[in-house]
Amino acid sequence: MIREATVTDIDRITEIYSDAVLNGTASYELEPPALAEMRVRYDTLRAGGFPYLVAVDGSGAVLGYAYAGPFRTRPAYRFIVEDSVYVAPEAKGRGVGIELMRALIEAVRQLGFRQLVAVIGDGSPGSASVRLHEKLGFCHCGRLQGSGYKHDRWLDTVFMQLELNGGISREPDAHSLPERKFRQGV
Repeated sequence: MIREATVTDIDRITEIYSDAVLNGTASYELEPPALAEMRVRYDTLRAGGFPYLVAVDGSGAVLGYAYAGPFRTRPAYRFIVEDSVYVAPEAKGRGVGIELMRALIEAVRQLGFRQLVAVIGDGSPGSASVRLHEKLGFCHCGRLQGSGYKHDRWLDTVFMQLELNGGISREPDAHSLPERKFRQGV
């Protein structure tokens, strides 16, 4: 089941992200952030109206999480958001990531954003994140070679993009979240 994340999920979200930082290459952080920092990040995204979702099993245990947040802070970027998705080690390969991303894409679409971007830390063609985003219709739109160094190797960053709500073929929707926030000076 996919649902909105709550403050009570932050402990488990922190555990999942800590594993990704320590053992993976999706994040370029080298030290896992503390629970307090993860709470600040969660609160900031939620205060901005951005979607933050968790996947839970039948007992309610959090198996993974996904969120969208600002791609860049300058106002002309207001119609584009960046996704993040992390799955607990024991839940990988069970379809959790794709279900989280499907729900996240729909949430972002409902808010009126025009582009969803993935900035993938391990941009190798066979990486799980690249394959996941390809399955969901994201197209490759850029690569930064050797942009990170982690676990004793150089990593490429891949940019992938999914057009939503007519993309650039339509004028901004005055009722969309990004346009309302811009007009209110938020």
